[in-house]
Formats: sequence, C-alpha cells, structure tokens
Amino acid sequence: MDLLRKDKLIKLKKKNRGNIKLSMAIDKLIFDIENSNWENKFDVIESRPDADKVHSENIFFFNINIHRTLILLLFDEDEAEVLWAGNHTLYDKTFKGNKKTIETWLRNQGKIK
Repeated sequence: MDLLRKDKLIKLKKKNRGNIKLSMAIDKLIFDIENSNWENKFDVIESRPDADKVHSENIFFFNINIHRTLILLLFDEDEAEVLWAGNHTLYDKTFKGNKKTIETWLRNQGKIK
C-alpha cells in the first residue's frame, strides 16, 4: 500500500527526536501500512488492534506509543493518506473527542462530502 503524506509522520518523529519509543512506533506504523494488503476494516483492526474506525469512508485513528499520539489515515484501495498527526492534547483540542467534530473537520478538508 502506498502511504501518501508520510512527511507528517516524519515531522512528528523529528519533533519528538528524544522519544525512542515513539520513533519506533511511527516506524512500525509506516512499515505496517506500506507492507499491508488490507481490503477492509477487519483486516486493519486484526493487523493493528490500536486502529479505531471513525468514519464509514475507511478513516481510522491509530494510537501509537503510550503517549497516545494519534494518526488519522484515509484508505483508498492501494493508498493510505496521512491526514492528521499529533499528540492526545492536540487531538482533544482539534477533535474534542467526538465523531461529529471529526466528520466536520474531514468535510472542511475536502476528504468527505
């Protein structure tokens, strides 16, 4: 699977350079996505138990590391696109922990109709 906007994950990794566990978790997430053959949400969740489907358009949050850094990905056949990456505090500030706010954010980004 091709991973688009991987630069967002690399930026997060650089920002937290001293956090080895986070760096390893980011590398593992990138590896898992790029080497996956996921066809549906069940494949994703089976492969990555930290995945949480937040929208019917195959949009997931992934918790990585104990810091609850979250990654939002949009899967489209053989592609995944990183839409958002940040820590749990930024997640709460941006998405307020509810699916309606996530849906509004996705709509404002032009990712859903």
